[in-house]
Formats: sequence, C-alpha cells, structure tokens
Amino acid sequence: MKSLYIRIVLTFVMIALVSSIFGLLMTSLYYELRLKSDNEQKIMTIGENIRSLYEPNMKVDLDTYLTHIAALGFQIYAVHGNLQGKVYGSAFKHGQLSDAELQSVLDGGVYHGMSVENHRIQIIAFFENSIRNTVGIPIDSPDGKVALFIRPDLQKQIGEVRIIVAVLLGSTFLISLLLIIVFSRFIVRPIKELTKATQRIVKGNFNVGLEVSRKDEIGDLANHFSHMTRSIQQLDQMRQEFVANVSHEFQTPLTSIQGFVRAVLDKETTPEESERYLTIIEEESRRLSSLSKQLLTLAALDKEDKGLQKSEFRLDEQIRQIIIMLEWQWSEKSLQLDLDLPEVMIVADAQLLYEVWLNLISNSIKFCESGDTISIRITSSDEETIEVEIGDTGIGVPEEDIPFLFERFHKVDKIRQRSSTGSGLGLSIVQQVVTLHQGNIQLQSQYGSGTTITVTLPRL
Repeated sequence: MKSLYIRIVLTFVMIALVSSIFGLLMTSLYYELRLKSDNEQKIMTIGENIRSLYEPNMKVDLDTYLTHIAALGFQIYAVHGNLQGKVYGSAFKHGQLSDAELQSVLDGGVYHGMSVENHRIQIIAFFENSIRNTVGIPIDSPDGKVALFIRPDLQKQIGEVRIIVAVLLGSTFLISLLLIIVFSRFIVRPIKELTKATQRIVKGNFNVGLEVSRKDEIGDLANHFSHMTRSIQQLDQMRQEFVANVSHEFQTPLTSIQGFVRAVLDKETTPEESERYLTIIEEESRRLSSLSKQLLTLAALDKEDKGLQKSEFRLDEQIRQIIIMLEWQWSEKSLQLDLDLPEVMIVADAQLLYEVWLNLISNSIKFCESGDTISIRITSSDEETIEVEIGDTGIGVPEEDIPFLFERFHKVDKIRQRSSTGSGLGLSIVQQVVTLHQGNIQLQSQYGSGTTITVTLPRL
C-alpha cells in the first residue's frame, strides 16, 4: 500500500511531467502558427544579403567569403554545378537533399526547407541540425551558379542561452521536487499522528492529545478528531457506569430475594414473617420486571434508525386510561386529583407516549405524601402544539439535583431515603421519547413544595 507521502510526491512529479508536455505542445502550436514562416523569412533575407554583398564584387574568393560568413554564426552548404557540395561552419548532423532539389536551386529556384519539414512537434524543427532544415538560394560565382543552403548555427548564436535555460528548468524542477519531498512530511505528519491516535483508541486508550496548531483543513480534522475522542471517552465512561448501575440495580433485589427465600425455606420464620418476606419478594420481582422493561425501552430508543409508529388518537383518553390503571396507587395514599383534560387529538406514537405519561404520573404518586394533590392539565395555545402539565404537592427535588434528573440511573439521595423502588431510568425514557417527537420538556421543582413537569408536543 502506497503511503500518502509517496502519493503526494508522485502527484507532483506527474503534474510536472504533464505540465511540461502540455507546455511543449502549446509552444509548438504557437511556433507553427506565428513564428515558423517569420523565421524562414528572416533566414531568406539573410541569404539575400549574403548574395547581394558577394555578386557585385566577385574578386573575393567565394570559399573565403563563405568561411567568414559561417564564422558569424551560420551553417552553409554550397553546391556547384557538378552537384558536389561543401560545408562551411559546423557540420550538419544528418539529412540529405536529392539531386532534383539541388538542381532546382542551381537553375534559379528557391528551397523552402524550414516550412516544408514536417514534425509531430513543430518546435523541434527549429532546432533540427539538418541540411533539409535550411533555406536554399542561387548565387553567381566566377565558376557559375552555386546553390547556397543556409541556416543559423544555434550552437554559436544561442548556445549559452540554451545551457542557461536548461540549467534553469532542471534546477527549478529538482529544487521543487526537493521542497515537495520536505514539505510533504509536514502535511503527512499530522495524519500519521491521527493514525497512531486511532490505534491507541482501538486499544482503549483515550488519552491521545494531538499537538496540531494548523489552521487549515488538516487542523480542522485534528480538532474534530480530538472532540470525537472526548465524546467517545465520555460514552465509554457512561457505558461503564451504565453497566455498573445495571449490575447494582439487579444485584440488590436479587440478593434480597435470595436471603428471604433461604429464610423461608429453612423454616426459620414465623408465618407472619414468611408472609411479609413473600410480599417483599413479590415487590422486588415486580421491580426487576419493571427495570427489565425500561432497559428494553431504552435500548429500542437508542437505535439511530428508530422510527415512530404515528397514528391519530385522543390524548386526553390515553391519560385517563393511565389514571384509572393507577387508581389503586393514588387511592391507597388518599391523593387528590385535579384534572383538566379537554378533548384533544394528536398524531404521535401512542405506545411511546403511553410510557411518558405512565412514568410521570407514577413518579408524582410515588413522591407524594398522604393527602397531597396531583394536577394534570392539557392546554393548547395554538393549533400546532399541545402542552401537558403534570404537577404535584409532593416532596419535590433539591435544586442542585434538577440538572441531573434526566440522566440514566440518577437518583436524588434525599428522595431515595424515602423510596428505593425507582430505577432511575423513567425520566431518561421520557426525555428521549419527547425528543423523538420533536418536543421539549421542562421541570420546575422546589424541595418540600412539589414538582411541575410540562411536556410540549407538536400536534402532527
């Protein structure tokens, strides 16, 4: 598997190569469209000047004359009437002219080699050191017509420039490659740190502080990763606490049941004590059943793909059914009920809302003293929302415990001393159900004076 570091370097090399090829093609196209004909015309003009300077003064030896001209930075190929030629200046590396082409120039024609030479990349033709890549003109001499084929000697004219350009381009590429190799390490280093941190998290080590101060996308990634790590650490801690709380909640009643059953089986109790023990066993069994049911409800609510099974029903009738079902509890404590339940239709998950009202009303009954009052009201300030207010004059909740009431397994110590039958899961279930319905829940309480919980839900 190729590392990101190697991929970045290879990407740079590929970009450089593709850019070079594309630049070469664009330069070649520009040369063909704009410079090729102009270049040939300039060489043709130079050839005409060479001829015009020689023909009026043929006393100068042609061989000497052409030698001096070639020394100025030209390559010349002179062909006499017998089709024998001589090179002046630097030798041509390749290319031959046919006898017909030579004879055509001797007969007074002009040879346009620079414009007729075909190459896939036209800019190469400019640098090709070939007899065919020349301009041919006839010139008169004491010995008759001579055909001169001329082209600039690029090695003499721009040799140093070519070296400078080559060194410039080569050094630019090498230095760029070196810099990309060095700076790629700075780009990849935070990602490697993230990879190592991920491996530590997999092993259960969440202390993975990342020292990344960058302000770019990688810096954002590192910051989000650190935030994610803290969230996972909190979730793991919550999971451990959850397991410990569940174990405790099951272990306590099971231990009690085991002790009471052993006492009854060993016949160490009186009939009255046995009856009391069996009553306690029944209550603890009911508590375990309720706890199991609430755990299953929480597990279902925690699923991300949990969908609401919505239907239209009368909310007031649902609450009345729960009040009737719990009648034995509130009547046993001689509680007073103040009900204001006008007929209200709602579209929601009836089963989940049933759990909401059951938990809230059960809590009110549980934490009320004999003769206290429970009030339940349904109000609707507009056509879009419904408010259900459940209040009591019970023992209330201390102010410092209110922010934690909706956490799982949270129990208020002062209340817990009076009643140990709760699991600490009811309000957590209530909050999740209300949130799933895109509603909200508010709690107001004063220790010793009572509690009021207001649930706001959308009608549809």
